[in-house]
Amino acid sequence: MFKTDTAPQPAAPQGTITRRGIFALAGASAALAASPASARGFGTGFTHNVASGEPQADSVLLWTRFVADAATTLDWQVSETEDFAKVVAEGQVEAAPARDFCVKATAGGLSPNRWYFYRFVAPGGAMSPVGRTRTLPEGPTDRFRMAVFSCSNFGFGYFNAYAHAAEANEFDLAVHLGDYIYEYGSDTYPSAGQRHPERVALPGEEIVQLADYRLRYATYRADPDLQRIHQVLPMIAVWDDHESTNDSWKDGAQNHQPETEGDWDVRKSVAKQVYREWMPVSDKSYATYDIGDLATLFRLDTRLEGREEQFSLARVLEGQDDPQKMMAALAAFRDGDYAEPGRQLLGAAQESWLVDGLAASKARGAQWQVLVQQVLIGKLRSPPNLIELVGDGVPDFARTRLMAAGMASRAELPLNMDAWDGYPAARNRLFEGALKADANLIVLAGDTHNAWAFDLGHEGERVGVEFGTSSVSSPGFESYLSMVPPSDMARFVADANPELQWADTSQRGYMMVELTPERATTEWRFIAGIRQRSTQLAGTKRATSEAGSNVLTI
Repeated sequence: MFKTDTAPQPAAPQGTITRRGIFALAGASAALAASPASARGFGTGFTHNVASGEPQADSVLLWTRFVADAATTLDWQVSETEDFAKVVAEGQVEAAPARDFCVKATAGGLSPNRWYFYRFVAPGGAMSPVGRTRTLPEGPTDRFRMAVFSCSNFGFGYFNAYAHAAEANEFDLAVHLGDYIYEYGSDTYPSAGQRHPERVALPGEEIVQLADYRLRYATYRADPDLQRIHQVLPMIAVWDDHESTNDSWKDGAQNHQPETEGDWDVRKSVAKQVYREWMPVSDKSYATYDIGDLATLFRLDTRLEGREEQFSLARVLEGQDDPQKMMAALAAFRDGDYAEPGRQLLGAAQESWLVDGLAASKARGAQWQVLVQQVLIGKLRSPPNLIELVGDGVPDFARTRLMAAGMASRAELPLNMDAWDGYPAARNRLFEGALKADANLIVLAGDTHNAWAFDLGHEGERVGVEFGTSSVSSPGFESYLSMVPPSDMARFVADANPELQWADTSQRGYMMVELTPERATTEWRFIAGIRQRSTQLAGTKRATSEAGSNVLTI
């Protein structure tokens, strides 16, 4: 059950694109890869390649950045062929300092389910790199493949997961579930000892102000592998907390100190603004995408739109040192504030929109209802005896945390209050809506840096399945529970959680998610490492869910 499959990968199906073509177009990539970010500027002209996103059956959003001395009007073109012999859509857009010279244009009037090429042209004739994008299918659809990513921390190492997915050349869409950037200073996360010597994200301090966020995105988007995945695939992206700051919610964040960092609403507004400048995304907080009659994707905001403040078990146990009194405090919390029936994660408006959308998706005949969102929805508790399982040699601060996690588990409380687990009433309402709609529910999740496969249930009924992706580069359980072999850790956690069917707690990578009318398949792809540039895989693992079953086969 927990053994990682290391069988060779089948050959990737090839589309009309050739390696001589789009995969040789990003001429700046080699130069970018040759020097650390801290040793180069971002220049003028087309500084950060191209990107596309927000695909629909007849339109797609195009992005680039063009730096000049003043606002500049750019032409954009979309073509059916790589040589632009047949331009099918075109227009103009202005690159201006007010948006950090980033531009976005929506190309409409396109045909469904086909590849297009696009580019931007400056007044003097300078051209951006050529990008490739794809519209969504319409009507009967036999197959759709997504590359799903999360948690890409620049400082820990290279973005080899992006590189592998681009090289595989077998996807219709890229999906990013958040933590696309991280806000910390250069010696915080990663620490100076953990950081890759050639991966220093600018600025060196924690990002708080407008210019800070812009420079951090400029650093990340200069990465050649991140540029390449954007260049060859449209992306649907959601923000999680680190695009603003750690453990954020609608009215604050764990890593925001108003007394030194100013008003939270200002910082949140800046974070949203810069994300929308630098990413190929719309300004809508949540949206739907129809994959023909095969699926509806629901892009959610579980972070800033309506989330109430996270509970803290440390606060529940504050001042307690007697085990009996600690257990009593946890039980009182479990039956009191934790169970509060009106507690919100999505916010009332988004929650109502989603529940109505699930029903509408089924009514139009879509086979799958897929949540593109940030945090785990499956129920996950710590092994109650984890402190005994890890053995000796655990630092005192870690032992205290592990003991608290074990006590919470015995009190039937979850491991992570920042996930849906911290908002059980909101999860119940969503699951009830999915059951009422008779949805084939698939939940995609990131955030944890580890890989997960959950069967989802509610009051004895099967609700759906969840696929949780490992991270692109951020470390997982292996970084702070290194005394436990990863295979043992996965087994301990699975044994403590009946809904959890499989886990990997030590590898980086991404997910391939394939939808067909008959089944949903996920393949976790684990890269061989992040300290060197490489697209070598260390192994894979597959799980499927047959349509109508709401259960996984692994």
